[in-house]
Amino acid sequence: MRKEERYKAVIDWFARHVPDADTELHYQDPFQLLVAVILSAQCTDKRVNMVTPALFRAYPTAEDMARASAEDLLHYISSVSYPNNKAKHLAGMARMLLSDFGGVVPAEVAELTKLPGVGRKTANVIASVVFGKPAMAVDTHVFRVSNRIGLTTNSKTPLETERELVRHIPEELIPRAHHWLILHGRYICLARKPKCDDCGIAPFCLHYARIRKKAAESDIPHNKN
Repeated sequence: MRKEERYKAVIDWFARHVPDADTELHYQDPFQLLVAVILSAQCTDKRVNMVTPALFRAYPTAEDMARASAEDLLHYISSVSYPNNKAKHLAGMARMLLSDFGGVVPAEVAELTKLPGVGRKTANVIASVVFGKPAMAVDTHVFRVSNRIGLTTNSKTPLETERELVRHIPEELIPRAHHWLILHGRYICLARKPKCDDCGIAPFCLHYARIRKKAAESDIPHNKN
């Protein structure tokens, strides 16, 4: 199967079977999503959703959070990964939102990445989820799944993966495709033991094709002469 055919088959399957894929983070507005995505770095969405309700009750807006110290915020987020750094990032992010952006979360990736704690992946999530822009956020799930399926070829970095995916996926589908790949990696295409028998895109998957080929070869009788 050529790569173009694989992309079309995978996209068609997801579009039919997972048409409404979206983030699993809980939020009410762009600021809250930005906070949640910062907290989600190397942490599960489930854990983030456990800590944000109390955090948002105490600091529902950028103005409220900008008045808090990192120590204040740490009290609410101590159970997430790297809480000390993230508390500093949240405090700095809220203050910069006020000082540089009038308290409004910017829509452009280049502007978002100026904020403390906001790298390219986080910026792409905000740009795509909130503003519907064709930005492909590449986390560990997207990076792994894309390579395993065969959507990317020997990508060494998230940026390489991002560029290849954006090049092949129709622009209007990129925001959804980001969630397709994340959720697929989270629940089906697991890192250690992918659930290939439960995978709807297995017929188009390069990894699964290799598994079948290896199994077929192992069944070929060997000539002992």
